[in-house]
Amino acid sequence: MRFLLDCDPGHDDMLAILLAAQHLDVVAITTVSGNQSLPKVTANALKILELAGLQEIPVAAGLARPLVAEARHAPEIHGESGLDGAELPEPRRAPIEEHAIDVILQASRRHDDLVLVATGPLSNVAAALVRDPPLAQRLVEISLMGGSTATGNATPAAEFNISCDPEAADVVFRSGVPLRMFGLNVTHQVVATAVEVARIRELGGRLARTVADLIEFVRAANERVFGASGAALHDPLAVATFIAPELIELREMHVAVELHGALTRGMTVCDDRRRGRAGDRIAGREGVARGAPPNCRVGVRADAPGFFDLLVETLARY
Repeated sequence: MRFLLDCDPGHDDMLAILLAAQHLDVVAITTVSGNQSLPKVTANALKILELAGLQEIPVAAGLARPLVAEARHAPEIHGESGLDGAELPEPRRAPIEEHAIDVILQASRRHDDLVLVATGPLSNVAAALVRDPPLAQRLVEISLMGGSTATGNATPAAEFNISCDPEAADVVFRSGVPLRMFGLNVTHQVVATAVEVARIRELGGRLARTVADLIEFVRAANERVFGASGAALHDPLAVATFIAPELIELREMHVAVELHGALTRGMTVCDDRRRGRAGDRIAGREGVARGAPPNCRVGVRADAPGFFDLLVETLARY
């Protein structure tokens, strides 16, 4: 399979990029407004590739705002640059001239085995699906970081990526493309503490030291903003599922996006009632199907030690 990463770097997007580049066939990186403004996250993508010696991967900038709402960012977590916490090399190249949406569509026509990995708001992906509806049949799958089966972080109900552009997420979840979703319910099981930061730092070398500094920055930000004891590494799970699928348990559910609720806009409503869990009895029968058919495989359980072993082993390759 070939992979295209649509992202908004972002500390955890950085880890997704570094994992994918070592293990998967990455044809392009596209950027979208999210953790910071489009110019900043695009510059960050180029800086990450410069640091890692991955200049051969093309980078294309996409949408600077959501489909409907105004742009929102997260400087309280990712800093004013979107990737605060370490000095990154200035890139020696610019993004390619093509727009991200065009790059997504071109890649889907060039490769019949393309997977989109989306770790930011889904604005680019949705716009591509709206512009060219047959894209939904050309894609093998979309693996996304976003949403939650439980509570949110941007609001009590909504996770940041989905909350930034609920209309785009609605397009994607209704598209018919096979989906994998890695929401807060599973990403909060993979938390980098001082112990994990030290493991990375002990690898030595510029890249490992930089990654350790960046994770430490976002770890401190999460402690300050959320009172958390570590940094949940959200985005790389959407990549790790293709490298070591045994690390993450997926469960089929129907997922819909709330667009109108005054308190719940951007919420991912995850319905797994069709699974017929023990004790789920209707008219004396177990497992009676209820609700809409599943449209997504949702991450529910992660092997955190196994993930950190994969991450450290991968960073040691650079």
